[in-house]
Amino acid sequence: MNIITRVKARQVFDSRGNPTIEAEVFCKEKSSRAICPSGASTGSFEAYEKRDKKNKKYLGKSVFGPVKFINSKISKKLINKNIHNQELIDSILINLDGTKHKTKIGANAILAVSMAVKKLSSKIRKMPLYKNFLIKKNFLLPYPMMNIINGGAHANNKLRIQEFMIRPDGAKNFSEAIRMCFLVIQCLKKIISQRGMSISVGDEGGFAPMISSNEEALKLIVKSIEKAGFKNGKHISICLDVAANELYKNKKYSIHSNKYLNADQTISKYLKLVKKFKIKSIEDPFAENDWMAWSKFNKFSKKLQIVGDDLYVTNLERLKKGFLFESSNSILIKLNQIGTVSETLDVIRFAKSIGYSTIISHRSGDSEDTFIADLAVGTNSNQIKTGSLSRSERVSKYNQLIRIEEDLAQKAKMNKL
Repeated sequence: MNIITRVKARQVFDSRGNPTIEAEVFCKEKSSRAICPSGASTGSFEAYEKRDKKNKKYLGKSVFGPVKFINSKISKKLINKNIHNQELIDSILINLDGTKHKTKIGANAILAVSMAVKKLSSKIRKMPLYKNFLIKKNFLLPYPMMNIINGGAHANNKLRIQEFMIRPDGAKNFSEAIRMCFLVIQCLKKIISQRGMSISVGDEGGFAPMISSNEEALKLIVKSIEKAGFKNGKHISICLDVAANELYKNKKYSIHSNKYLNADQTISKYLKLVKKFKIKSIEDPFAENDWMAWSKFNKFSKKLQIVGDDLYVTNLERLKKGFLFESSNSILIKLNQIGTVSETLDVIRFAKSIGYSTIISHRSGDSEDTFIADLAVGTNSNQIKTGSLSRSERVSKYNQLIRIEEDLAQKAKMNKL
């Protein structure tokens, strides 16, 4: 019953309409499926996403090559392996590729299989997926960091900052956290509509109005928080994902306007925004190799959550370097940046050991797969990013967290911020 009998993959489609990989792992009559997500704003140190670049029928975006590799070589390698030995299975996948960034097989192929293995292990053990990770009792639910205005690579407007998010710091439970976000989003929708702007949404479900000023976006959010009956910085906090890699040129940044500023000037601008709008978290404020700028900003901002995404790319080696440089106090966790469940858990363990907050994250090209919701609870991660209350691939994760909260019943508690 615990022995893998077959691995099968197929090409499916993600939330942006692009091909991606779904893997299905079998143990006799039981099976589980997992779908690999895909990012738009990516760090250069991320594990490699393999596609059929020469297949013009799908504009070079198909994944039939990696699917074929799973159905043949990976399936043969994993037959008769114990489904519960995740580390062994992941090491087989890593060694089968044999490259640092998984360029031979592709992290998308490896991760789809790795996630499906974890799901099937939980199914055979007859336990919820969230109970099959690092934590075995006293599970904590994450605070949602909900994307409500999209900019940068996630929208077709001229906003420099990529994500404007809200975090319901005053919520006592997850259901209340979602209700608070819902109210702010509905107020924001009404305000944007009243101003004659489009209420269409970007890749991650946040509104993408045609505005170009960061401050204008922040003012809209503050007004929406107040209109919903909450206090900015107390009940609801504003969080940003800058994605500074996209705004970096010749050692300068164009984050706050079209004008490029050096790191010190950029820090000064950040600090003014933080004070004016009571911002509590900033993700990727600087480029992935500008270690000194990160360290300097971290020293200035002890009460601010500074999150490394492109900086760390869920990579243990880069996280250790960031810790030595005192670059941040938080890390974003994305499974497909590293490529296996085991490697992801190693990064989370280390992050927790050095006192970093951990934030489990979706990708802009996501799916109905709710794996990351269970991962967030199963590792007691502090927060989760999975988009807005819009688009089913985003909402599916929130719905899963509501189910988990119900399953935990009286034992359900929120994590700390």
